Formats: sequence, C-alpha cells, structure tokens
Amino acid sequence: MEKCKKEIKEYLPIIKKAKLFSKLEQDAVESILHCLSAEIRSYQKGEFIFRIGESISEVALLLEGCIYIQREDYWGNLSILSEISQGELFGETYAVLESDAMVNNVLAVTDCEVLFFPFAALFQLCSFRCCFYTQLIQNLFIVMASKNRILAQKLGHMSQRTTREKLLSYLSEQSVKAGSSSFTIPFNRQQLADFLSVDRSAMSNELSKMKREGKLDFYRSYFTLKES
Repeated sequence: MEKCKKEIKEYLPIIKKAKLFSKLEQDAVESILHCLSAEIRSYQKGEFIFRIGESISEVALLLEGCIYIQREDYWGNLSILSEISQGELFGETYAVLESDAMVNNVLAVTDCEVLFFPFAALFQLCSFRCCFYTQLIQNLFIVMASKNRILAQKLGHMSQRTTREKLLSYLSEQSVKAGSSSFTIPFNRQQLADFLSVDRSAMSNELSKMKREGKLDFYRSYFTLKES
C-alpha cells in the first residue's frame, strides 16, 4: 500500500491533467483518490488489461503507455476500435453495466501504468460533495460525451464505401486535429488497416496510388495531404 501511495503521488501531475479531474485543485484530487482507494497496476507490452467475457466494476485511467481497445471475431480477424492515450479514462461503460460482460479486449500496446478505482465509489464521496463532488460528476459526463463524439467520428469513416474514401476521411480528420496538412498518425500500416477494417494490401495499394496521383505523401506514419 505504501508503494501505491508513493506511485500515485509521483503521477499526480498527469492525473490532475486528466479530463476527469479538470478544474480540481491538487489537494482535492489527492482526497478523491484516497476516498476511492485508487491503486496503480503495471502491465507489460502485449498483456490484456480487460478481456472479452469479463465483468468489471472498476474504472481505469492510463498514466503511462498506450492501450488499444480491440475486437477479434471467431476467425481471428482483428479490429482496433480505439486508442487510449495518457490521461484517458476507460472501462467506465462496463463498470456502470456491472453485470454485462466485456465484448472487447483491452490490450497494452506498450508497457503501461494504470490507475484503478471502483466506479460505484464515485457516488459515495459524501463528505466532499460541497467542495468538488459536482465538478467531478460533471467531468465524468463530459468524458463520456467526448467518447460518444469520437465513436461517431469513427462511424463516419466506417460508413464510407471504399478503402480510398475511408482513408481520406480518416486522414482528413487527423489533419484537422493536428491543425496542419502534415501530421503523424498513431498507427502502423497493419494497425491502420485494423482500425478502418480494410485489407492491408488493398489499403497499401490505395495509398501508393494516391501518392502517385499527388493527393498525399507519406513516410511510415507521417503523412502530408496535398491540394492537387
């Protein structure tokens, strides 16, 4: 337990920047984490954090590393549903629906440090309601609304009919997000194909065609969109 306390203190700057704790002072964040009995767990690259079929009651916040939420069908076809980055919350939907089993895997893409706390405990912070409870719950709803928006954006990519249209939809969004025609995406080629649910070879061929046509340029995960 002492080790967990020490680790949490070490990660407080990251935790405080998380959307869940937005507009809360550090003392308030520390009090919340103490009341939630929050603890940190370490995961190695390739290790599952949550697995399909599990029922969970804890919410998780990524402190360090990278995580993919992914689904694998009966035949082993993989789809990456989303990437979890530092400071992001995950698992909250299934923690709310405690009796429902996970339908996705949550995988550590790199070595990870993850903060866990029981979801139900968020609604039991009685002694602190006047100070910061309202802000905390408001933050939680903002986080969940933001995730719904991201899901809608991905559905927008997936609704495109062709591999080219899916690629252009995704790359256009990444350009807007970066505020530049040049940007780096968080996927390698196979991961991008899994994210867009397209065949990797067909996707690579389409990227090469668009490069020859002068629509874009790329080197590994670095892309530049062109106006031609």
